[in-house]
Amino acid sequence: MLRVVILGAAAGGGVPQWNCGCRVCQAARTDHPELQSSQASLAVSADGSHWFLINASPDLRQQLIQAPQLHPAPGKLRHSPISGVILTNGEIDAIAGLLSMREGWPFTIYAHPKVLATLKANSVFNVLGEKNVKRQPIAIDQVFEPALPDGSPSGIEILPFEVTGKGAWYLEGERREASEAAGDTLGLRIRDKATNKFFYFLAACAEVTDDLKSRLKGAPLVFFDGTVWRDDEMIVAGLSTKTGQSMGHISMSGERGAIAALETLGIERKIFLHINNSNPALLHDSEERKVVERAGWQIPADGMEIML
Repeated sequence: MLRVVILGAAAGGGVPQWNCGCRVCQAARTDHPELQSSQASLAVSADGSHWFLINASPDLRQQLIQAPQLHPAPGKLRHSPISGVILTNGEIDAIAGLLSMREGWPFTIYAHPKVLATLKANSVFNVLGEKNVKRQPIAIDQVFEPALPDGSPSGIEILPFEVTGKGAWYLEGERREASEAAGDTLGLRIRDKATNKFFYFLAACAEVTDDLKSRLKGAPLVFFDGTVWRDDEMIVAGLSTKTGQSMGHISMSGERGAIAALETLGIERKIFLHINNSNPALLHDSEERKVVERAGWQIPADGMEIML
């Protein structure tokens, strides 16, 4: 059985963001604490004993405290059920949580060589000594099976694939050729080898291409980028000068948005995650939320567990 725990569903900064007074953040701090959400990350397991994180958000320490599935085993002085971390990009909200895993427990980081190079270039990640924390490169469109701590197979098959997006914002000043864009943004298909149950994970996506449609068609479960409701919402709200597209994120709404683009693909269960605090669909009584739910999408709460 494939088990999936949503550790966090928010975009960078979480909800509420520490310095934001927008209506969503104000509501999350006061009358509607149920709106509070940590930054996007999942945990997945095929056996319920060994878990793999999909991205390591800056909120990881608190997420692990709140997820009993990921607590140390009773009676053990040092233990974690976490066997590895699969990174889909090099953004701060995908890698910063690795620094909360520096207490000497062995696990493996799986990532595109570009992301591993980013970690290697920043000496702060040397706290994750490679004696305990192995770094395993993964390749686009090549299936791999993450291993358990003793080297045995996990029973989970993962297929990374390229998604339209962009590189981490803090690397924008670096000069790069167009051909070097591969690996900036990955989607994942995650399958239980024993049951053949699977799901897709896309925390960032700038465009739903024909290739992506063909992959997602008929999927039992898709976690999909829900950063913004409309492309210019952060500009209109006075929160930023950037559009969703300029950050590599498709909007939920609109003719080319995620809801319309995925509507006819026959996906059984559709869940938005990486949802920004500016997104009015977070508000339970908003018109945007009604549109999301009528279209068959779900906005999850931290800690939700799904079994396939």
